[in-house]
Amino acid sequence: MNMEKLLGKNPSQLKEIALAAGLPGFTGNQLAQWIYGKRVRSLSDMTNLSKAGRERLADAYEVGVAEPLGVAASSDGTKKYLFPVNGNPDNAVEAVMIPDGDRKTLCVSSQAGCKMGCKFCMTGRQGFHGNLSAADILSQFLAIDEAAELTNAVFMGMGEPLDNWEEVKKVIEILTAPWGYGWSPKRITLSTIGVIPSLKRFLDECKCHLAVSLHDPFPDERLALMPAQKAFPIQDVIALIRQYDFTGQRRVSFEYTMFAGHNDTPRHADALLHLLKGLECRVNLIRFHRIPDFPYGTSSREAMEAFRDRLTRGGVTATIRASRGEDILAACGLLAGLHNHE
Repeated sequence: MNMEKLLGKNPSQLKEIALAAGLPGFTGNQLAQWIYGKRVRSLSDMTNLSKAGRERLADAYEVGVAEPLGVAASSDGTKKYLFPVNGNPDNAVEAVMIPDGDRKTLCVSSQAGCKMGCKFCMTGRQGFHGNLSAADILSQFLAIDEAAELTNAVFMGMGEPLDNWEEVKKVIEILTAPWGYGWSPKRITLSTIGVIPSLKRFLDECKCHLAVSLHDPFPDERLALMPAQKAFPIQDVIALIRQYDFTGQRRVSFEYTMFAGHNDTPRHADALLHLLKGLECRVNLIRFHRIPDFPYGTSSREAMEAFRDRLTRGGVTATIRASRGEDILAACGLLAGLHNHE
């Protein structure tokens, strides 16, 4: 029997469930406190609910935290967790915990596989196997060893978050609501190739940081790397972003994976400067992690530094992102939901 999950629901929804089970309306707030504040995994642990009430709820509901199938630890402290989707271990996603001093950031998956088909990404190569529910996504926060120590989240794992915006939005609400985690939106970054209809909703409905996968400023070259360029041209994505204010607390950055001799030339840097001219933003330069059957190689450190310096001289802040977890296939573009965990 498939039980409905309480995880992912807000206090109003939990109140309706409580009333239907013959419990008082304030039980909705109590359920939210147990699930998100105290992070319990079982209804039986919710000791301020009557035993009879808990039993009635347990007839149809479970908290719904999915336990990881395994974990791999990197030499740099990064950890990659493998999670089943809807209880199916053959359909698995990965979440990556990245420690950095006092920070512990969780790189979260929002879909099993991905529809976007970026040629240089292992997730994109495996095709699309379904959206994750809010409960699937929140399990990545609640079921890892570092759950109580997390400080930040990036929706940069498997999948395109804006292709599953309704469920991702529920998760962001829970992460930032006082009755949930109570995080500032500044602690959360969402990464997207630029799904324009959902991007507008994200910009209107959410105050989290935005990261856009750009990777090449020339439309024809970007299309060869990223088929989604046809539906969502990067020029249109940036035109939409320009309509919003990024001079305050919310930030926008552009992700730029560098391929030797292909998109790391002065011509590309100058085109990128032209594309981003006047926009308050940052460019994150990412070292390409080689994958099978992809023709381009990894840019040298010297080429990346020259590219960074050319952008900086042109007035766009650029940084070279440190690569983390490469030895456990946890770095950018390498997540594939494979059962290579302990």
